[in-house]
Amino acid sequence: MIDWGVARATGKRLMPAPPRRTEIEIGQVVAQLRTLALDSRAYVRDFTGMIPAGPEPPVLVVDRHRWLDVNVGSFSELSAPLLERMAEERQGATGAVMSAFGSRVTGAELGALLAFVGSRVLGQYEPFLPAAGAKEGERGSLLLVAPNIVAVERELQVDPTDFRLWVCLHEETHRTQFTAVPWLAEHMRGEIRGFLDATDVDPAAMLRQIGRAVQGLGDVARGQGSVLDLVATPDQKVALDRITAVMSLLEGHADFVMDGVGPEVIPSVAEIRSAFQRRRESATGLDALMRRLLGLEAKLKQYADGVKFVSAVVDAVGMAGFNRVWDSPATLPTLAELHDPAAWVARVHPAPAP
Repeated sequence: MIDWGVARATGKRLMPAPPRRTEIEIGQVVAQLRTLALDSRAYVRDFTGMIPAGPEPPVLVVDRHRWLDVNVGSFSELSAPLLERMAEERQGATGAVMSAFGSRVTGAELGALLAFVGSRVLGQYEPFLPAAGAKEGERGSLLLVAPNIVAVERELQVDPTDFRLWVCLHEETHRTQFTAVPWLAEHMRGEIRGFLDATDVDPAAMLRQIGRAVQGLGDVARGQGSVLDLVATPDQKVALDRITAVMSLLEGHADFVMDGVGPEVIPSVAEIRSAFQRRRESATGLDALMRRLLGLEAKLKQYADGVKFVSAVVDAVGMAGFNRVWDSPATLPTLAELHDPAAWVARVHPAPAP
C-alpha cells in the first residue's frame, strides 16, 4: 500500500541542503550536542524529580537523511496493521481506486511531507524503535538534528551553545518522560493503533473522505482545522482527542521544564525564548500554508495549553503532586481537563472529607 523505498527516495531528494560547514565544524557541533544532551540529564532529573528506570536510550546526533530514515521506519512499524487491512480490502477494489491509492503515489506523498518536516524539526524522542546496537527488548533513542539546530540558531542570531543546551533540555525531558514512566510508550502505541483501527478501509468510504477533504481545503488554508480533522471518522476523532491530550501534556511539560531550568544554566534563555516565539508566529507563504494543512499551527496552540496546565497544577500541588500524572493512564488529563487544570487536581487530589 505504501512504497517505503519511494518515500525515502522522495524525501531525500526534496530535502533542502543543510547549512554549509567544514568537516571540523561538523565534528565540533556533533560533539557539543552529545555533551550538552548528557549534561541535560541531571538538570531535568533535579527539576522534575523523575528518575529513569533501566538503561538510558542513546543520544543520536543525526543529519536530515538519517532523521528521515528513522521516521520512515517508525511509520512503517506503526501503520503495518492498518496497511494489511487496506491490502485485504483492496483485492476487490476497482482499478480507479487501486490507482488512487497506488503504493508509489502514497510513498511519494509521504516522502514529500517528511521532507518538509525534516528540514525544520530540531529534535525528537523516538520511543517505538530499537536503536542501533540495542539489546533485545530495548527501544527508544533521542535524535538531535544537527543541521536544523545550526540553521535556526543562525536565523535567530542567538548564542549557539545556549541555544543547543535549550534544545537539549526539551528533548531530554521527553526521554525522561518515557524512561521514567515504563507504561507510557505502550500506552501511546495503543492509542495510535486505536486511531488507525478506527479507519474505515472501505474504498467508497475512503473516497468520500477524500471528497470532504478536497471541499474543506479552503477552510484549512485559512487556519480552520487540518486535513486530518476533515477525513477522521467519529471514532477517530474520539481517539484523536485522547492522543492530543497526551501529546499536549508531553510537549507542555517539556517546555515547562526547559523554561524552568533555563534561567539557572542558560544566560540568554529569555532572548532565545522570545526570538523562537517570534519565529513560530512569523511563518508566511508556503511554509504557513503547509503548517495549516498539516495542523501544525493548531498543535502549537494545544502545546501552549499544555504549558498552562503543567504550570497551574504545579502551582496548586507542587511538582510531586503534578508527578501523579505519571501514575497510570487513568491519571493522565483528558482534553477537557487540559483546559481546566482544577478539574484534574480535584479528580487526582480530592480534598479529604470533613
